[in-house]
Amino acid sequence: MNKKISISAVVSVFNGEKILDGCLKSVSFADEIIAVDNSSTDRTLDVAKRHTDLIFTKPNNPMLNVNKNYGFSKATGDWILSLDADERATTELAKEIKEKIGNWKLPASQRGEEIGNSDVVGYWIPRKNIIFGKWMEHTGWYPDYQLRLFKKDKGRFPQEHVHEMVKVEGEVEYLKNHIVHYNYENTFQFLNKMTNIYVPNETEQLIKNGYKFNWQDAIRFPIKEFLSRFFAREGYRDGFHGLMLSIFMAFYHFVVFANMWEKRGFEKIEKNLMEETAAETKKAYRDFILWIGNEKLKTIVNPFKKIAYKVLRKIRKV
Repeated sequence: MNKKISISAVVSVFNGEKILDGCLKSVSFADEIIAVDNSSTDRTLDVAKRHTDLIFTKPNNPMLNVNKNYGFSKATGDWILSLDADERATTELAKEIKEKIGNWKLPASQRGEEIGNSDVVGYWIPRKNIIFGKWMEHTGWYPDYQLRLFKKDKGRFPQEHVHEMVKVEGEVEYLKNHIVHYNYENTFQFLNKMTNIYVPNETEQLIKNGYKFNWQDAIRFPIKEFLSRFFAREGYRDGFHGLMLSIFMAFYHFVVFANMWEKRGFEKIEKNLMEETAAETKKAYRDFILWIGNEKLKTIVNPFKKIAYKVLRKIRKV
């Protein structure tokens, strides 16, 4: 008789009394639910107790993934599904997971190719990010694949960067259905996380990776990020949300640079700032015009595209 394949849902939370209930309800299909409370000061524990007895309280570590890994160590299931309190597993995803994971208890001859193979130790899951009340289909936030389903003892977070992915030992595949992430409800939440969590960690990683300080990056970082978000990753297709989030992300990269400068003691820069800043902004303007032209080209009939591209290249070199 084949052993039943079990799933452990592991959820990490800090002061999530308003959002935790929905998250834990969405993983009710799991065989066990493990909640890691990061020393919440609100009613998070009361909410968690409605869904599980497996609650572990840990200090609120700035490196968020330390406590997530701790939760993984407490899981007894064959597979682990990892979520944050502001995420939800859709009913379609729950069904797909049960079909994928439950299938491993069948003999190989009965599995079927569409399900996959038993060498798989993890699955990438697409994630819908809801930001300021809108599903961001572009701007670099979709499909936003996350490796959140994996065999126990085969995956963990490296614990180096707050935005890192789970690392697994073995073969991985992709699922079709989604995690829904209620990412930022308001601008204060965005700025609060940026300044208290993301910027310090990003700065630390840049220093660790040998970043060489260059004052011109105060201009280059934000501009490059804006162009990448709004044009390369088609943020304009998300409307005004896409524009605002592209600006927010550009500001984030500016603050990372400013934090780096602070760590260097606010050193004085003895440069001809006016001329060099003018040169950087001129280059940024050319890039901006080039991107606008590239997007407009998508509406031009094919025979004229070669001519248009030549014109754009000349503009870029001016």
